[in-house]
Amino acid sequence: MTRPKDFESKTTIADVARAAGVSPMTVSRVLNGHGGASAETSERVVSAASALNYRPNPFARGLRSDRSRTIGFLVPDITNPFFPEIIRGAEDAANAAGYNLLLSNVVESSKREAELIDAFLVHRVDGIIVCSARLPDAALHKALGPHRAAVLINREAPKDVAGTIMTDYEHGASQAVNHLVARGRRKIAIIAGPRNSYGGKCRLIGIGKTLAEHGLKAPEPVYCDPTVAGGRIAAEELLGTKPGFDALVCYNDLNAIGAMKACRAAGITVPHQMALVGFDDIPIAELMSPALTTLRVHKREMGEAAVELLLSRIVTKNRQHGVVIEPELMIRETT
Repeated sequence: MTRPKDFESKTTIADVARAAGVSPMTVSRVLNGHGGASAETSERVVSAASALNYRPNPFARGLRSDRSRTIGFLVPDITNPFFPEIIRGAEDAANAAGYNLLLSNVVESSKREAELIDAFLVHRVDGIIVCSARLPDAALHKALGPHRAAVLINREAPKDVAGTIMTDYEHGASQAVNHLVARGRRKIAIIAGPRNSYGGKCRLIGIGKTLAEHGLKAPEPVYCDPTVAGGRIAAEELLGTKPGFDALVCYNDLNAIGAMKACRAAGITVPHQMALVGFDDIPIAELMSPALTTLRVHKREMGEAAVELLLSRIVTKNRQHGVVIEPELMIRETT
């Protein structure tokens, strides 16, 4: 019985070797650029491979070399405009080093995060980068343990568990509070984002310390989803239960945009009656009306640094640990 064409076996390195009249080892050396063959032999091998439409099997090659030249990359929510720039920076750095990026979306679920970290082991990635991890420390460290190398973005970990790329959110939050106080604001409320966000906790520490330095009391934060809807709901709660505040420091720009919508619906003008500060400086922040004051996080730089650190830990077993990126206050019209 003749098999359909789709089921015909693919061209192998042995087929190329037969066509070129050389050994499979010679074909492998020529196609991998390892030399050891004459110019004439090399030309025969390349011509035979081209004529037979030979394509190396990267999975099989990975099995032999114990390297897949792939990096697993996890983000909490691909629809959040904060993450694409980080991914772009990571992808550029990975491609430049001859690696591919395998991207997975956690959808803000710590359970799914744990499942995906484990799934990347099946895909034999050489290392894994987890951005803004949602798992508790103990569970996260246990999940990362079997991986050859790991890097965390916006999360601390012991150096034997993972390298870290951190944004100094505490300092950024301090800049935001100092700016608001300098503008005459004294009743500052907080929209704190997800309760399990490490970066959110760092923001709260910075806000609390800086308010205390100005002799002001830190209010109870309102936690919410890191989305426009989450910010709107949190702001509505604050306006309904704790009226009288004149400024809002928000977990991210999406929360700040949602808070702006709530203020408009309540007839509160920004910035005259309410000042707003966001975090991240996503592209839409500058396009809002009024334009949003925010802390710029150098997102592409974070992605590039994460891959560079991961490759260092993969290739050299280097246990270089932390890179800290400073946010930059972008003063615009909402303050």
